[in-house]
Amino acid sequence: MRRSSCSTLLSLNPGGGFRLAVNRKFMKKVTSITCILLSVPQFVLVCNSITAKDPKMRCENTEEELSAAWVPKDPLPECGEISIQHPVAMNHTKGGMVLFTGNSHPSSREMGKRISERLGVELGKVQVYQETNRETRVQVQESVRGKDVFVIQTVSKDVNTTIMEMLILVYACRTSCARSITGVLPYFPYSKQCKMRKRGSIVSKLIASMMCKAGLTHLITMDLHQKEIQGFFNIPVDNLRASPFLLQYIQEEIPDYRNAVIVAKSPASAKRAQSFAERLRLGLAVIHGEAQDAESDQVDGRHSPPTVKTTGAIHPSMEIPLLIPKEKPPITVVGDVGGRIAIIVDDIIDDVDSFVAAAETLKERGAYKIFVMATHGILSLDAPRFIEESAIDEVVVTNTIPHELQKLQCPKIKTVDISMILSEAIRRIHNGESMSYLFRNIGMDD
Repeated sequence: MRRSSCSTLLSLNPGGGFRLAVNRKFMKKVTSITCILLSVPQFVLVCNSITAKDPKMRCENTEEELSAAWVPKDPLPECGEISIQHPVAMNHTKGGMVLFTGNSHPSSREMGKRISERLGVELGKVQVYQETNRETRVQVQESVRGKDVFVIQTVSKDVNTTIMEMLILVYACRTSCARSITGVLPYFPYSKQCKMRKRGSIVSKLIASMMCKAGLTHLITMDLHQKEIQGFFNIPVDNLRASPFLLQYIQEEIPDYRNAVIVAKSPASAKRAQSFAERLRLGLAVIHGEAQDAESDQVDGRHSPPTVKTTGAIHPSMEIPLLIPKEKPPITVVGDVGGRIAIIVDDIIDDVDSFVAAAETLKERGAYKIFVMATHGILSLDAPRFIEESAIDEVVVTNTIPHELQKLQCPKIKTVDISMILSEAIRRIHNGESMSYLFRNIGMDD
């Protein structure tokens, strides 16, 4: 093989990329082209070496002719060698990863530190504070141009401030030309308000629209109250699961868990309980007949007197059938819990009245130990005191929501760390890897 020296002219396209001017008879015999790009404001001079199949092949243009055709105004920078067969995207900015956390709660930064340590990166520099008039102000103190930004925010008691902090921080990153902005929200606020009730509103849809409008391009969350909430977003949503961590806790921290039975405190949570029971190869019990939301419609006007009949009214002989009101049956337990450990599972534990009532029922049926497993431990108001005074032996929740104060008030509350799966999700999204590994063995009903 013989190498011949050639120089060609490379011009930039208006829409990005480049166009290489090479003689056609050269292209038929060229096996590889290695070129050196010299960047200039309007066009690029390419000095390349061509390996040809024909040893007699020669360039038509000489170096003197090309040098006379163009003379750079400024000294040329050092050139690097690239391959034409794998060109570099000249309009692509290679960026890094930046992790930001809000200041809604100290545990938000604690979660951010756990994730950053697992990823081997430092938390980004951002200042989030409230002014004297209670307005939230955000100052991003480092460049995020062309970078993948991940905003980690845990929900505190002041839910509305938490949401505004995240929205303003996301919008600040968007206006600072971040390449992508991913929200890491372990607990999605207002997730219980995901259905239309009487003359209310679907607030989850409103929150989703606000996040998308602020500039969010991806969302990582965990155990949404209803999986259908993902449809409120017009961006990708990864709804991770905390059940592997809770199952591991059961297997490692409950020595005689083989003598346990998984309990659903209501028929609505039976699917989740069934998933736990099938994975642990345990029995299943369902409590039916506990107190539920009031069905009375007396106060919202639906029982108001009918309007005056007009010519367009319904024919007098036609009567609209009324729905029979619900009557709550006495509390019953479907399944055997006598002489066994009862493990109540749910996604959220906030108002503990229903859990306390379920524990008393299970005690009456012969259960000798009662555990409560939930992903999100909101534990508002006097929940720690009620748990401490109840028949519940232990409440196990994850750290998606900060509850350090509640743990001091009630030693029965235990915490499972889920920062591992959040950090792995962040790593995979940043590297463009598949997320399916984090959803393995998860069925449609999980």
